[in-house]
Amino acid sequence: MKLTISVHHFFEQYLPQIKGYGPNTIKAYRDAFSLFLPFARDTLGMPINSLQLEQLTPELIVDFLGWLEKERGNGARTRNHRLAAIQSLAKMILYMHPEKRDIAVRILDIPCKRYHRNIIGFLYQEEILAVLDVVNLSSAQGFRDYTILNLLFDSGARASEVAALDLDYFDPQQKTLAILGKGGRFRMITLWPKTADLVCRYVEKYRITPHTLYRNRLFLNQRGKEFTRHGIYRLCRKYLEKVLPEKRLKDLNPAHSFRHACAVNMLLGGHPISDIKNRLGHESIKSTMIYLHLDLGHRQGIQKKFITHTQSLLNQDDKIDELVDWENKEKILNWLDSL
Repeated sequence: MKLTISVHHFFEQYLPQIKGYGPNTIKAYRDAFSLFLPFARDTLGMPINSLQLEQLTPELIVDFLGWLEKERGNGARTRNHRLAAIQSLAKMILYMHPEKRDIAVRILDIPCKRYHRNIIGFLYQEEILAVLDVVNLSSAQGFRDYTILNLLFDSGARASEVAALDLDYFDPQQKTLAILGKGGRFRMITLWPKTADLVCRYVEKYRITPHTLYRNRLFLNQRGKEFTRHGIYRLCRKYLEKVLPEKRLKDLNPAHSFRHACAVNMLLGGHPISDIKNRLGHESIKSTMIYLHLDLGHRQGIQKKFITHTQSLLNQDDKIDELVDWENKEKILNWLDSL
């Protein structure tokens, strides 16, 4: 049986239809096989279309994983991700071609490589406040950015989840937001009054005219199209670079640091670990337990200041007062120009 036939079934049937994986997971798996198949071709000295399923051996796969580390400079985490993609193909073989069970089982027995986990890069509350303070609200783009940054920290959502938000996911009356997470699972969260007010005002006054294909998207870029997770990443990095030193930035994923900061803030606030799990959309409680290993001091002064910020309404926000003053000034100048 040709290996390419199995790979075709893997991407066309197994992943999207049987497993129900989302486009991001499928793309990651495609990246893995776009590297593995040429490697197998060069190693075995035969065209990709001629490769047989029986040639998918643990020895070939382990050589490929070693090549990733030595030739491409990939770390153990990336190595394990590529292995997970190939082992997912093995699971399909086990399910759809039970007569090839021996091949699949040998692949599934390949162990993941252990590695040192990086320290969780989260933003401290005073850093969040400093980042929000540098946003210029005197433009539609600035107000959108301010809203996104507040929402990232409040919701703990991933960059891809914020980029995929639709208008009807937000309920302004109940101040709730539905977030479509990994595996196509929705979770419903209640937003802080401040965040809900910002989203309402953004939609009513600052959301630009959307491109037809993206008329339902909540957040739009300057071209009226939907954000990508990379766009959210760049937005976060833009403002973090204005506040944080370069050495500090090295420890942070610009967008994900807001997600970690949300979890840490909830932990400091005394929320149970199950609430943090549900808000962040973790599939397993094990993913949430990592925050319990952090040695966090309760800085009461900044905590009180931050609670005031998150629970306040827009008419109690100094940044919004600046915006109102700027808008009033613009109206007066426009009126003077018309005389």
